[in-house]
Amino acid sequence: MTTHSICVFCGSRPGRNAAHVVAAAGLGREIATRGWRLVYGAGDVGLMGEVARAAQTAGAATFGVIPTHLVRAEVGKRDLTTYVVTEDMHERKKVMYMNSDAIVVLPGGAGSLDEFFEVLTWAQIGLHGKPIILLDQDGYWQPLLALIDHIIAEGFAAPTLKDLFSSAPDLPGLMSQLEAALD
Repeated sequence: MTTHSICVFCGSRPGRNAAHVVAAAGLGREIATRGWRLVYGAGDVGLMGEVARAAQTAGAATFGVIPTHLVRAEVGKRDLTTYVVTEDMHERKKVMYMNSDAIVVLPGGAGSLDEFFEVLTWAQIGLHGKPIILLDQDGYWQPLLALIDHIIAEGFAAPTLKDLFSSAPDLPGLMSQLEAALD
């Protein structure tokens, strides 16, 4: 079994749809089942906490990265395999990206959007070719996908922008895409 590291960007809140919580925990277990390592934001709250606890319980190595100013707010999870505290958010994203082979974006808020757009922009300007996959559980990311179509239609991005990421409607679809991309 090849060891891969999967960066998961996701909400520090659970959201209103319980399916997102179920999917986050399922992703943590799936990462562990494959012998992969979870790389994530080191919080023990929201979807972040769900994916990490499930991954840990199922035996996955965990690599968490949190900026100093969020250790309290996101309840820094210190029992991870690797726990890194950074100076700021930009360094957090960079350390997470540098220690991963693929990026998965679960439902989340402004922080998750920031993380998605940063790695997407890095791909757009040729800094990496790592797979970026949105988990579009219950259509969560449909407004984002429509916005990207609008940006392209308005001439602010080339249609090839959509080639730099993909989306999956559910956890089985996400895992299929990850396995194919990492093969």
